[in-house]
Amino acid sequence: MRKDLGAIPAVYPMPVLMIASYDENGTVDVMNAAWGTICGMDKIALCIGGHKTNANIEKTKAFTVALADAAHLKEADFFGIASAGKMADKFERTGMTATKSERVNAPIIEEFPVTMECELLEDVRTDSLHMVVGKIVNVTADEKVLDEKGNVDVEKLDAIIFDQFGRSYFTTGEKLAGAWNAGMELMK
Repeated sequence: MRKDLGAIPAVYPMPVLMIASYDENGTVDVMNAAWGTICGMDKIALCIGGHKTNANIEKTKAFTVALADAAHLKEADFFGIASAGKMADKFERTGMTATKSERVNAPIIEEFPVTMECELLEDVRTDSLHMVVGKIVNVTADEKVLDEKGNVDVEKLDAIIFDQFGRSYFTTGEKLAGAWNAGMELMK
């Protein structure tokens, strides 16, 4: 038997994305955002309306997006709790390290193992949506999360995901099957 739950954001899992930018003074700002996704081979879309991060991205036309990992759960959650508009030392409180990207005018947070460096393509605003679309110009990864072929190994990455139903974080879990393979027997 099914039960009605009402109109809720019922997508699971959601990524835990760390959006980093510089403000008008060159101060590092990082926010935790779960409402983001890849929208092309070299594009990412983020629904992050109403934050200081939006103003930063509008000014600098650049941002980075890092995948949060279990080793930095406390800092990732803090970036979602604290507002840079109300807490001037938000980034400094974490003790994390920022390095300026060589490709875009945005910081790379060194402790997060995978980071996409992005240029602003579109700032989409409608009555019901505020979305930032970025062109991914490069991805950097810490060697400790790479496999022997130089690709990101998601088990080594130990990325965290957000559960909107229970307002909790989880790790990504175990591999079940290969994509474009598990359903091949139904093709016959």
